[in-house]
Amino acid sequence: MIAYVDSSVLLRVVLGQADALSEWPRIRRAIASRLLTIECLRTLDRLRIRKRLPDAELASRRSAALTYFASFELIDLDNNVLERAQQPMPTELGTLDAIHLASALLWREFNNEGLTVATHDRALALAAQAHGLPVVGIAN
Repeated sequence: MIAYVDSSVLLRVVLGQADALSEWPRIRRAIASRLLTIECLRTLDRLRIRKRLPDAELASRRSAALTYFASFELIDLDNNVLERAQQPMPTELGTLDAIHLASALLWREFNNEGLTVATHDRALALAAQAHGLPVVGIAN
């Protein structure tokens, strides 16, 4: 499966959470916005402060995140993405999710390949579905 992966999915994997994406092993090609790297690293830093994550655990989780980042096709936050994100959307969507969706849509258009959106975020999932993208990660 070629999947656009958002931070909600990657963080559950990196943090070893029990409710991680069941389809994760089927992803053979992972696509993401560079926004994912910022979101994930900021979340790990917040966990360090708020949950007093021990240094050794933080280092391990951060290392895992960096390894995943290196294996993903990362889409730059360029003018094309930002301009697409500011266009009207068929469903209500916040700024960061609009950037994720714009990145996924532009990747699909440029590559002319099927793309599944992997997210645990309901608003992003709904917007992706409204654009005809299959979605995994949202329980019914």
